Amino acid sequence: MADILTYRGTVYPWHCDHIGHMNVMWYVGKFDEATWHLFAQIGLTPSYFHASGRGMAAVQQNISYKRELLAGDILEIRSRILEVRDRVLRFAHDMINVDGGEAAASCELTAVHLDRTARRSTDFEANIRMLAQKMIG
Repeated sequence: MADILTYRGTVYPWHCDHIGHMNVMWYVGKFDEATWHLFAQIGLTPSYFHASGRGMAAVQQNISYKRELLAGDILEIRSRILEVRDRVLRFAHDMINVDGGEAAASCELTAVHLDRTARRSTDFEANIRMLAQKMIG
């Protein structure tokens, strides 16, 4: 399956550090927002988490910075699922500077499905796992 659009936004001046480019904390935040949109595509929505007592926790995140982003740049994030296991989801994001189409950063994450009461990992429901498997790209 093709990558899906999970975020669109702009780099604002307050996102920039003393060097003048977007600070790393904002890359992480924008990737996090994209993650929640990706999760929603497979049924991991706020209402699902609330009703089921489940949650997701990132256990590994690797970011590669490729090109700087400056105030005023417009960006988008495209995402894909790489792997789904009983309790684990591995996925990736690519942050693109829309003006020119250059990759600014990429991020690969591993997340675990949790039972929030037991504070332990738990299997995905069959329908969520099926939707995730259909999106592997």
